[in-house]
Amino acid sequence: MLAFVVAVMAPLLLSACVVTPDVNDLGIVIERAKGSVLVVDIKQHKELARVGGLGDLSHASVVYSPDQRYAYVFGRDGGLTKIDMLRQGVVSRVLQAGNSIGGAISKDGRWVAASNYKPGGVRIFESETLKLVADIPATMANGSLSRVVGLVDAPGSRFIFTLFDGDEIWVADIRNPDKPRIRKFHNVGRQPYDALITPDGRYYIAGLFGEDGLALLDLDNLDNGVQRILAGYGKGERKLPVYKMPHLEGWAEAGNYLFVPAVGAHTVLVVDRSNWQEVARIPVHGQPVFVMASPDGRQVWVNFAYPRNDTVQVIDAETRKVVRELVPGKAVLHMAFQSQEKKIWISVRDEDRVDIYDTVSFQRLASIPADKPSGIFFTSRATKIGL
Repeated sequence: MLAFVVAVMAPLLLSACVVTPDVNDLGIVIERAKGSVLVVDIKQHKELARVGGLGDLSHASVVYSPDQRYAYVFGRDGGLTKIDMLRQGVVSRVLQAGNSIGGAISKDGRWVAASNYKPGGVRIFESETLKLVADIPATMANGSLSRVVGLVDAPGSRFIFTLFDGDEIWVADIRNPDKPRIRKFHNVGRQPYDALITPDGRYYIAGLFGEDGLALLDLDNLDNGVQRILAGYGKGERKLPVYKMPHLEGWAEAGNYLFVPAVGAHTVLVVDRSNWQEVARIPVHGQPVFVMASPDGRQVWVNFAYPRNDTVQVIDAETRKVVRELVPGKAVLHMAFQSQEKKIWISVRDEDRVDIYDTVSFQRLASIPADKPSGIFFTSRATKIGL
């Protein structure tokens, strides 16, 4: 009888020992060359699972459902994959375009949007089923399609994006997703290539690759049109070749100031949000790619384009001085802060690992092996607009 009880109870005891991870403690690391992602426990600093078969992830991004349970992975080959973070497997996948550059999710979590190079435009899907509900071709005045970048979600059930080839910004109201209403802003500046939305959801700011300056749109006052700011910030300076486009979703906001990567210069610009004027320039190690503020706003971490991409610099937001320089290794591609702790994760592609650093002592705390890692995306992004 005792043997029978043990036999019956053993599986129950084993199942009781299986601890379901807290979805708030999870994240994804992109393995760009392998077409896979690592699901990681950010509290334990460890890999939980590898999810493969995701196609071309050479330029991939991730957004999360509001409950942080599901991740939506946008691949360069147009693949859109829904991953269950708790079960650590693929729920569904569609190949929605030929060349995609990223995506966004509505704040209510109902709609997922993908921005595409080929065919140029934005496609919107039901988040539950990945069923296509709207196709918005980015048709320019000459009838051809533009590549689309800078796609973010915005308050009021809107998606906003730029037409790189058309010099335009479009605002799509998707309250009726079958028939989205599009408001178009023309001649915003040459080649708007990426954008951010401020954390309060008020301003959309697009970088301009074809000229010095930024394009700003006040989402509460669309009738005011697009305002040009920081025009000519590189005037009189020798132009440098651009080895990698800055990622403007990584712009840092600390207090009332934005820390902005200058295109093609070894400089971080500091902008006063009260009047959108440049107030300082910070010389840095190379051409900045990501310029990211720590959760407490006291530090700004910067990584760089090739050939100076083995280094990370830390700027004190108050003094606007570089206070620390780290050399994690070859090809530092991405960084992500743990929102509740003073830690930062850094992907080091050419050394096949992700490093975790303490942002106070600057000591490396741990490393996780990863195959050519690039993007790092924690589920905490679900609580933030534009990410």
